[in-house]
Amino acid sequence: EGLQVDVYNNNVDKALRILKKKVKDANLFFDLKKKSYYKKKSEIKREKKNLAKLRNKYANQKVEKTY
Repeated sequence: EGLQVDVYNNNVDKALRILKKKVKDANLFFDLKKKSYYKKKSEIKREKKNLAKLRNKYANQKVEKTY
């Protein structure tokens, strides 16, 4: 597993651009940042709950605007 890029005609710049795009699409930096320190399960639950409230709030605003 892992990401790899082939280099053609010694074009390292193009290969580097492709690699950066693959890393961004795979969310590797996001995962590393998320795992850089320990979070208690209660903190994670609280964050998920707050995000759900926000999603619900914005969804309700969109519904109200359509009427």
